[in-house]
Amino acid sequence: MPADRLLATLLRSLQGERAPLETSRLPATAASLLTTLSNPLNLTLLTSQILVAPAFWNRPDGLRTCIRVFGTFHSASVAILRNGEASAPHAQQGMGGGMEKEAWVKAVVQGADEKSPRWRHLLVIGGVLLGFEGEGRDALPHGLRNVLESALITAANLALDEVHGRGSLDAHCIALVLNLTFPLLSETARGTINYDALLPVLMDSVFFSNEGFQSGYFLAAIDADIVQQAGKKFTWPAKSTTFVQLQNMSTRPLFTAMGPLARLISHSIGQARDPAAVHHAVDELGLFARTIGTQWRRNKLSEVDVSEEPMFLQTDALRTTIPVLWQVLKTALFSTVTVLRGAVERILADRALANDHTAPGLATVILTTLRDLYFISSRLGANAFSATTFVSLAAIDILSCYPDHTEQFLKDIRPTQLGRIPKHPLDRCLDLNFLNTAEHVTLMISPQVSEELLIPAATPYLSSGGNPNLLEIFEAAHSVMLAVLSAPQNAELTGRLAPFYVEALFRAFPQNLSPRQFRLAFKTLIRICSPPSPLSDSHPDIPSILLELVHHRALHAPTSPLRRPQPQPLPTPPPPPSSIPAGPHAPREVALSEQAVLTMTLLDSLPFLAIPTLEEWLPLAAELINSIEDPSMRAACRERFWEVLSSGEMDVDRAAVAVAWWGTRGGRELVLLGRGPEAGGPFMHGGLAVESRL
Repeated sequence: MPADRLLATLLRSLQGERAPLETSRLPATAASLLTTLSNPLNLTLLTSQILVAPAFWNRPDGLRTCIRVFGTFHSASVAILRNGEASAPHAQQGMGGGMEKEAWVKAVVQGADEKSPRWRHLLVIGGVLLGFEGEGRDALPHGLRNVLESALITAANLALDEVHGRGSLDAHCIALVLNLTFPLLSETARGTINYDALLPVLMDSVFFSNEGFQSGYFLAAIDADIVQQAGKKFTWPAKSTTFVQLQNMSTRPLFTAMGPLARLISHSIGQARDPAAVHHAVDELGLFARTIGTQWRRNKLSEVDVSEEPMFLQTDALRTTIPVLWQVLKTALFSTVTVLRGAVERILADRALANDHTAPGLATVILTTLRDLYFISSRLGANAFSATTFVSLAAIDILSCYPDHTEQFLKDIRPTQLGRIPKHPLDRCLDLNFLNTAEHVTLMISPQVSEELLIPAATPYLSSGGNPNLLEIFEAAHSVMLAVLSAPQNAELTGRLAPFYVEALFRAFPQNLSPRQFRLAFKTLIRICSPPSPLSDSHPDIPSILLELVHHRALHAPTSPLRRPQPQPLPTPPPPPSSIPAGPHAPREVALSEQAVLTMTLLDSLPFLAIPTLEEWLPLAAELINSIEDPSMRAACRERFWEVLSSGEMDVDRAAVAVAWWGTRGGRELVLLGRGPEAGGPFMHGGLAVESRL
């Protein structure tokens, strides 16, 4: 059929509403015709009619209609470029009856006229720009590309002024086209975008519209399709309405480009001229996260702990439907954190946002947003997304500059069941977030807040390490306790809590605490109670009391080797060749008993003791080493003793005392030989041939 007759047929088809199947064929026909028409006026006419065609716009299928129209001009541009290269590699002509490429572009773009809304012009200009310049093609002359970029930004800015409201198709279309073409724009063109108007459009399109995350309300809808079957297991059928809707949501145009869209929002936050627009965007994220958290609590899946999912959920759901849900939630988390990172960077660089009236409020909203989404990030792991760590720590640093706001924030997010371990997995997850946050602000809050909030929140979990579901929060609780005890302003509180905490450590070891964790916790506690800590002035006897507790327990502790933890099923990468010991001199790890671990714990504490206390405990430590019957364990403790004395762990004054004790006060003989009958002497100095490097 000749091009003119085909054009007339297509124009008639565009003027009336068609069945969905017929309408879906029109973009391909239009793209083909755009590459064959030789008259610039016909190209302009066809473009103009596409932008107002009732077949497309009377009953649009959301952004899918915009994608079809955008794809029409993109496909036509790519075809013009490829056919022009095939026919004449060095010519400027394409298929269009000898039309030059520049003339074709101008004729098509002129069809974006006053007859159609501004936002539809973006589909033409953006499609042509992406067709010729996308994927590194760089096929347009520099001047024409600049003209197209300028026309695109001008149309976008004008369209932003005419947006009909939240959730409108024009707003979503602006977000879609700018997201697709933004990587192609020059810095000059990017600088002319009205980011103050663009930012709320992007936020609404991504987080609150039906084309994006729908404010998180899809979680509540899913709960209706989660049913209990025989065997008391729950399932979410793959044929359920909510799962089909979730799949449709995850394949929508904006959703599939959520990563670039989040980066565009982050860039818009950094470039917006009005600080109030940034503040509003952060508040909107807080609202979105709060809605997500509320809807998740209403979902039956929130009542199942991760480790218990095989017990309470059907296998088909675990393999088919639930992974899709968590992928959507993960996308929501990553998008939110990407935007928050841009907000944090803007706060740190903008005086209008970093002032004392605005900064603490923004930091509070950011931390609350991360808390509401913590049920997602905790499932992925603490270090799964580095941006989450950056945003969290940066917001904590900002908030820590304002002690009053910090204390109020802790009161606002305090555990709902303070002093008890809640039964609901989501409440335990929020407790973990509270402890992880509180650990970083103990230096900024008063002893009263620490005693009333932090200590009661951590206490129930101090002995919960035997429960594998609570292992992470168990470790967080011990970290918070040590952070509270380490704060200088808590010296009086530490004096009262130290014995209690040591008792908790002894109850947890070795069943719940590993030897490494126990040694680290006790060493930290000794350091807190020793000079130059303020506590050492008011309670100078605490280190000796704590060491006496360890010494007494070591004398009566079991001597059998502790059971080693089972290796993780996941493979670990091999260490670099330079770190792999080889040959007979490779170090061999010795299985230690509880007695040996307690002995090493005492040795770890020696570098922090006051000098009089150190002089008292050096011979006691040596005798404790020799009370270990197993030769390999005793040798390992001797090695650790020598390491403490010689590796620089002690300061100059303590090291001088230790060297004098070792060399002239019988320390070496006491460590190597003990005080048995064979050490009764007298012996000539240097006359013993002891086979040890000590």
